[in-house]
Amino acid sequence: MIDQINEASDYIRKRGVTQPAIGVILGTGLGSLFVKEIQNPVVVEYHDIPHFPVSTVESHKGKLIYGLLQGKYVLAMQGRFHYYEGYSMQQITFPVRVMKSLGIKHLLLSNAAGNMNLSWKKGELMLLDDHINFQPDNPLRGINNDALGPRFPDMSRPYSTYLNNHLTSIAKEQGIKLNIGVYVSVTGPNLETRAEYRFLRNMGADAVGMSTVPEVIVANHMGLPCCAISVLTDDCDPDNLKSVNIAEIIAVAGKSEPVLTNLYKELIARI
Repeated sequence: MIDQINEASDYIRKRGVTQPAIGVILGTGLGSLFVKEIQNPVVVEYHDIPHFPVSTVESHKGKLIYGLLQGKYVLAMQGRFHYYEGYSMQQITFPVRVMKSLGIKHLLLSNAAGNMNLSWKKGELMLLDDHINFQPDNPLRGINNDALGPRFPDMSRPYSTYLNNHLTSIAKEQGIKLNIGVYVSVTGPNLETRAEYRFLRNMGADAVGMSTVPEVIVANHMGLPCCAISVLTDDCDPDNLKSVNIAEIIAVAGKSEPVLTNLYKELIARI
């Protein structure tokens, strides 16, 4: 894996990505507005990068965008990878290892998630304070490479207190409702049944999605501080469950994208 990380990193550097300080992973329906804020962008297509997977989901563009934002060099993934696409956990999280190799010091993630907390509403944001890994595999399974991180990484606080404290302060200053809760990551790609929503809520989760947790596990493995925000795109009340489709989910995420973009822009300015 080290050789593959180095090959991918060398290719990206040769394309002009030389000093990224902050990595960003943009989730479903959240890739357009943020990248427009990046000045003098350098664009690298995933399919050109050695050993990089290729995004198979229509709403995930499959591009690395590098440039200046709030005076910092940012490297944004416009689209991520999911286990349900058929990739291994190591492939899904490979870009996180490459971004760390390129020099990022913080990782900001976003996703679209189903809202299981009945006191919240779709369209609101949730800051991840913790998570539950309900995916059937782990990106650290297999022989550990000590050069990348420890065999048994601590996950007592997977999300950076430093970054989360900044985000809660920014939200208060800007009058943004930022819920704080627990995210559960499942395989997908189907949405959940009524019984599954009840089960996941009883486990202690506030929102459910199909991503983020593998990337956060790998970030923690490498000692890379990270934070994550979910856009709550649909209400998952098992007693009043309505049918929903991916177009509606993307539309709700798009409406919330300006708020999320402002939060992350201000965070980038402060770290």
